Amino acid sequence: MHSKVPRNCALICFYFCVSTQTDSLPSDIEALRAFALKALGERDALARERDQVALERDVERAEKEKLQGLYEHVRHLLRKANDRAYGSKSEKLEKLPADQLQLALEDLEAGNARDEAAEEKKQASLPRMDKPRKSRGSLPSHLPHIHETLAPENTNCPCCNQPMHVIGEDTSKRLHVVPAQHQIIVTHRPKLACRACEKVVQANAPEHLIKSGLPTEAMVASVLVAKYGWHLPLYRQSKMLAAQGLDIDRSTLAFWVGYAACELTPLYERLKENLLSATRLAVDETPIPVLDPGRGRTKTGYFWTMARDDRPFGGADPPGVVYTYCPGRGGVHLHTLLKDYRGIVQCDGYAPYKKLPEDRITLAFCWSHVRRAFFDIARKGNAPIATQTLLRIAQLYRTEEKIRGKSAEERRLVRQAQSLHHVLALKAFLEKQLTRVSQKSPIASAIRYALNHWQGLVRFLDDGRIDLDSNIVERSMRPQKLTCKNSLFAGHDFGGENWAIVASLIETCKFTGIDPYTYLTDVLTRLVNLWPNSRLDELLPWAWAANRHQLPRAA
Repeated sequence: MHSKVPRNCALICFYFCVSTQTDSLPSDIEALRAFALKALGERDALARERDQVALERDVERAEKEKLQGLYEHVRHLLRKANDRAYGSKSEKLEKLPADQLQLALEDLEAGNARDEAAEEKKQASLPRMDKPRKSRGSLPSHLPHIHETLAPENTNCPCCNQPMHVIGEDTSKRLHVVPAQHQIIVTHRPKLACRACEKVVQANAPEHLIKSGLPTEAMVASVLVAKYGWHLPLYRQSKMLAAQGLDIDRSTLAFWVGYAACELTPLYERLKENLLSATRLAVDETPIPVLDPGRGRTKTGYFWTMARDDRPFGGADPPGVVYTYCPGRGGVHLHTLLKDYRGIVQCDGYAPYKKLPEDRITLAFCWSHVRRAFFDIARKGNAPIATQTLLRIAQLYRTEEKIRGKSAEERRLVRQAQSLHHVLALKAFLEKQLTRVSQKSPIASAIRYALNHWQGLVRFLDDGRIDLDSNIVERSMRPQKLTCKNSLFAGHDFGGENWAIVASLIETCKFTGIDPYTYLTDVLTRLVNLWPNSRLDELLPWAWAANRHQLPRAA
């Protein structure tokens, strides 16, 4: 009879026989089978209930992790927004950035100087030699020197009244300033006539940028440099001129700027062509607000910036920067800008860069952008992963400091010997930490950004021409953000184009160590007097600086 009982029922019966009182079990086989089936059903129900509870617990845990990740992400964004508005822009690891330290020292030095001045007034009766003096630095020799002599009114001896002779002198130098002085140039062109044949001769009038207008080329150059070089909006310049009795409206100044930009356009285009012949360019884009007439608000335009600086690897090409205004940030503008370029593009991880043709453009990504994400996390609290990553990246920068200015091949060899193992160790560290952190957290996003761009980040190991970062182009964009902040917005797309033309030449002058006012004054004068387009290369800032004394005299 027992052979007819199914195997699982027999097992259930055996289990209950040993785990319960034997007298509580049914005595006949059918009742025993029903009892076993009921027990199996209860077991399955308990298992399903347990699985449901586990599933709900997993869902709850996943939801909690999602909310925690979202919370951390929002908190991270709030911190970044707060830092952007009120925090330090420095990304150095020390607690007090150098700029803030300098500000503190400035106030301390000013306070000490005030105390020193008060003490000097109290001791005014002491001989000058008893008063210690700090070193005030040296003055440059190229500035004009104006000599003045202070001699006694009576040069006869106060004792015997005999004439005295000079046996020496004390000389001191002080720095003086002559405020900007506006002048009116009156040009006379006399007419000469021959009494015999009545022939009349007169010198030709030179060409001017603003024909029959008020300003000289020097005056226009000063307006350009003040606006685009030193970030002084036209309305402020107009007020400054009014303080000197010159009633020149901002619209008139804007008219001068437009004429100058038109005249400088061929030189700007030649500068752009010259940079596009470089073996390596740093490229980035930055937004600028542009007034949108008719809509009562501004729209967003963009400066696409290209910068060249071969000095870190001893390259022969001079440094320069070119801004190109575009109404948007789409990849079409980037592809138009670099349509004929062949070489290395150093940039951030913005998607359109990754779509550049690989057959003629090599992408090298920026370690500074990688570092920034970890720095934003580490600066506000206990973040061991971010801090450790920053310290590892700092090792790469320490190596770069040692090889700055050396040849590309020397840089490559040192990087292979010293930086390669740091890079491999950093990748292994990031991959390991990514498996341990919440995938929605800011630290996970920072790690993924680094790993997703790894191929472009490590290209510097095999090519000494590539820098660790594209900071050269970011530094080139800062002046334009200052101009934007002070001017609030560009008045039109045309204004953005004029801005790009003039700012490119001014910032390249700064790169080359040239006074942009002197440069633009001379170049505008030459261009309006029909300087040939075939010789525009001679007016590029670095060529102009090298050969300015050999160039034909401007009219």
